[in-house]
Amino acid sequence: MLWLYNIGIQLFGLIVRIFSLFNKKALLFIKGRTNIFEKIQTSLDSKKKYIWFHFASLGEFEQGRPVLEKIKQQYPTKSIVITFFSPSGYEVRKNYPLADAVFYLPLDTAKNAKKLISAINPELVIFTKYEFWYHYFKRLNSLEIPLFIISAIFRRDQVFFKWYGGLHRTILSFVDFFFVQNEESKNLLSSLGLQNASVSGDTRFDRVAENALAPNKIDLIEKFCKSSPVMIAGSTWMEDEQLLKHLILPNPGWKFIIAPHEIDDKHIAEVQQMIPLATKYSTLGNQDQNSQVLIIDNIGLLSSIYQYGSIAYIGGGFGAGIHNTLEAAAFGLPVIFGPRYDKFQEAKDLIDLRAAISIKDQHELMEAFHRFSKDQTVGIISKDYVSAKKGSTDQIVQYLSRYL
Repeated sequence: MLWLYNIGIQLFGLIVRIFSLFNKKALLFIKGRTNIFEKIQTSLDSKKKYIWFHFASLGEFEQGRPVLEKIKQQYPTKSIVITFFSPSGYEVRKNYPLADAVFYLPLDTAKNAKKLISAINPELVIFTKYEFWYHYFKRLNSLEIPLFIISAIFRRDQVFFKWYGGLHRTILSFVDFFFVQNEESKNLLSSLGLQNASVSGDTRFDRVAENALAPNKIDLIEKFCKSSPVMIAGSTWMEDEQLLKHLILPNPGWKFIIAPHEIDDKHIAEVQQMIPLATKYSTLGNQDQNSQVLIIDNIGLLSSIYQYGSIAYIGGGFGAGIHNTLEAAAFGLPVIFGPRYDKFQEAKDLIDLRAAISIKDQHELMEAFHRFSKDQTVGIISKDYVSAKKGSTDQIVQYLSRYL
């Protein structure tokens, strides 16, 4: 099976190269890895050891960030290297101040694993939630460099637990310790004979709770919202936006802020065509403060924008799966999202608490909006839920301290 894995990695690289001819993200993926080892060698001190954090994308970075920052706080002399797989993580956090350097992760080949690990010279390695790479993990294991997965979550339908998942089970065997989100994940690992796991919860709760305590103030957003109730639609896709447009005219007393997941010019233009009276954040001026709809056309604001909301709509539920509900819940907002949320325990929990509603169509969206607009107590439930789930970061860092 390893030969098939290796062919798959090479094929993936080839496909991305083809896509890079007409896709901006794919182009960033390729360009960011050009001469990557020269960049790494000139950026790092070969005499130092580093703590290596890897994140698939921006969401995983925000998830693992509390652990990184706690380690840096307790061990300020430690040096940190971050790698990202996706451009959406690297391009936003390539200048992250607590890291000595930030790079793209080269594709998982035996040669790349040997070169990268030699260049970083890690004293320990921390991956967040996803991403299990055979050659990187095997090389770390052979060099006896401790490898940890934090905020991991496993489901029975994953390849690790299928009859044909032998290679992937081998990848798991290279991990020194798993910090998992729930008992189900721990039990699934145990069914494979892996007892090196503990239920520590999800570090995202620590991150969003911290953000909600001291959010960045955004003057333009504050002026736009004024004293109106506001619906914040975060990380939306076209399917979400086509539903949301029907809420606007029937609710003139409300303001709507839409933060699309994709903010390229083409998609922003499509949203503006769908909602002609909407104003873009990048061009927001005093004359636009009376607009009912604001489109956020840059990255990095959403987690702070939720502080101005009354209700949140979380996008992605009509595609691969919903995006981050916890950022909104931490500010005490009830949340609405599409039907594909089954991979997200927090979404299920919030529904059980009646602080979230999953919708399938325009009619159900209208009903959910009106229910939450009339009941302000559900927001308190959301906030209390997040607060009760804090503490994962301290548990993880306390365990890691024996290696630091």
